[in-house]
Amino acid sequence: MANSTTVTAGATSGSSISDYIQLLKPITWFPPMWALMCGLVSAGVTPISDPWLFAFGIILTGPLVCGASQIINDWCDREVDAINEPDRPIPSGRVHERRALQFAFLWSLIAQIWSFSLGIWVACATAVGLILAWAYSAPPLRLKQNGWWGNLSVALSYEGLAWVTGAAIAIGGDLPSSSILLIAFLYSLGAHGIMTLNDFKAIEGDLAIGIRTLPVQLGPERAARLACGVMLTPQLAVLVLMQNWGHTLAATLVAVLVVGQVLAMSRFLRDPKSLAPWYNGIGVTQYVAGMMVTASAMGGYLV
Repeated sequence: MANSTTVTAGATSGSSISDYIQLLKPITWFPPMWALMCGLVSAGVTPISDPWLFAFGIILTGPLVCGASQIINDWCDREVDAINEPDRPIPSGRVHERRALQFAFLWSLIAQIWSFSLGIWVACATAVGLILAWAYSAPPLRLKQNGWWGNLSVALSYEGLAWVTGAAIAIGGDLPSSSILLIAFLYSLGAHGIMTLNDFKAIEGDLAIGIRTLPVQLGPERAARLACGVMLTPQLAVLVLMQNWGHTLAATLVAVLVVGQVLAMSRFLRDPKSLAPWYNGIGVTQYVAGMMVTASAMGGYLV
């Protein structure tokens, strides 16, 4: 790379297991693991009823697929990190650039191989997720440079594909029902708004390095209103579907959670830049709670 001199080319002899674990960023694994649990539950399986199936799915979506996406992102962002986060494993030289790239390829391959043990449709969902991970971070697409496409790719991977993966695992690797696919798709669309919330913390930095997040393109206020609309609209569709499918209790609970989000949004919209982290803790928690409520109804656990 032309600018690779900005990254410390440290000797790999200083690498440790903890450095490679840091590249995997375990803190980012929760969203896809939660969506996978929703998928399992929506297809009638719980961690208690089949703990081994649950464990295999969690390992796939969290440490393997999501972990691979984080390694890829760190390698592709190594020059930016050399400025903003010089203590990261790659720019600090604790993990050599070449070794990090090899790790990204190896981990992606392990994830894909692991997925085949869980069924063909699980393997297909995993393949799509890995393709999106590379497309998000790596040239020539580098979807993360545009808030519309980058956020959509992450939302589909973290929510929709993980949900579909969980449901497919629960039914022996087959394609889930159209109702499950529809619900997974709707919550993926809503997650696009959640991804936008994460962009408020670095507007100035994104402007400086040319990443066109939605807050950069639209301004904080317009981006915040858009994010709220994108989060709410699919949930309203889910609410209607729950009612039409005879899940009245689930529809009621989702409605309560939506009202809670609307109340939180009314505060968030007053100052999106400073209140985005607050809304992530209050509003997004209600969003993901609604996911599990919906999944429980579809799996027959909430009647």
